[in-house]
Amino acid sequence: MFISCDGSARPEFKGFTLLMPAVSVGNVGQLAVDLVISTLGMTKVGYFYTDCLVPMVGNNPYATTGENATELCINAEVYAMPSKELVVLQIRSPFIKNKYRHFCDALLSWVKSCSFARVVLLSSSHAYQRNDHQLHTNSLRYLLSPAVQKTVRDLMQRLNWIELEKVATFREVNDDEKVLHIPGGGITKLLFTESCSEGIQMVVLLKFCSEGDNIPDALVLADYLNEWLQVTTNQQSGSSPAKSSKWKTPSSWKLLFGSGLPPALF
Repeated sequence: MFISCDGSARPEFKGFTLLMPAVSVGNVGQLAVDLVISTLGMTKVGYFYTDCLVPMVGNNPYATTGENATELCINAEVYAMPSKELVVLQIRSPFIKNKYRHFCDALLSWVKSCSFARVVLLSSSHAYQRNDHQLHTNSLRYLLSPAVQKTVRDLMQRLNWIELEKVATFREVNDDEKVLHIPGGGITKLLFTESCSEGIQMVVLLKFCSEGDNIPDALVLADYLNEWLQVTTNQQSGSSPAKSSKWKTPSSWKLLFGSGLPPALF
């Protein structure tokens, strides 16, 4: 359930694009969403109240001054930029066991009530489970729900993007029967299939990766998103889509791997 920051009536999101991450391997989607929020300087307009996520609270991850550094953040917050008709739902904690479907139902109900034009889900999948074809192509993939294919598929093909391949249900037994397989993708498959069945326009952008330092993966996924939506442009030229070097990393990334070794050890 969406709760506005100022307690006022629900903001008008009709026709906006909703961007959100899946809590998946390497947290790549969440890191890429961080880049979008930080680079655009998006304003927090509320939060998504749910009992499906592990509770958490922390300092402002996008702090720019000492004054706003003490602001608090929680596990699911909503940011908006009306000038770009863009809303971002950032998720910062993992899901509670057996709560995936309840969260998907609540989220899609909110999507329909707000009349979002489409939902863009940033996700990731285990690199070590790629098949031979996937190993010989790039590490980025996309998925389109039936409701959005007419408006987006031609553009994806012009960009030479690769749609996520389905895999055989029973390998070497029946190769004709294929299913969607996203290992390490968290709620990606469930949310996508539910969107398909409910006629919601959803686009999934996904990167194959491994656990570790996933900042490079997040930059690549953010570039992938920007190649299509152009949420931000090269600040120098003002025309071409921004590349990795142009994304503004949030202040919270300074502590992504802890505060370092204390000098007293040496």
